[in-house]
Amino acid sequence: MALKHINNTGARAGWKGFVGLVVGAAIGFALMPGIAQAESFSKLEKQGYAIGKLTKGKAGGYGWVISNSNKRFFCRLNASLAYVSKKEMVSITASGRLIKVDRATFEARIGGPDPSIPQWSDLQSGRVKPDDVGSCTPIR
Repeated sequence: MALKHINNTGARAGWKGFVGLVVGAAIGFALMPGIAQAESFSKLEKQGYAIGKLTKGKAGGYGWVISNSNKRFFCRLNASLAYVSKKEMVSITASGRLIKVDRATFEARIGGPDPSIPQWSDLQSGRVKPDDVGSCTPIR
């Protein structure tokens, strides 16, 4: 009594399995509600979103909550340096630590004041330039 074994591992069977997997994944992603989409700060600002004060996010990094009547986003701080006073600056790490820097020493090293470095007080109050803001992600 000989049974014929059907071999389902050929190239054609593998291709059908792969196509099925890709189609299934595409349908699954299309039906998933609320996938986090990063937004541009400039785009949100043009849509009338209000910018809050500088705060720390869940991971400890600095950023701003930007909101309108029904949606809120957390926009990360993109600046790594800020002027505090005539004599002091801060270096801002990704984990949210602030390290004091002597402004005179820093400016002597780079050749003078840098107008692209923001004021710490402006960052704290939400008066930001698009260059100082990183990606914005929805808050749930």
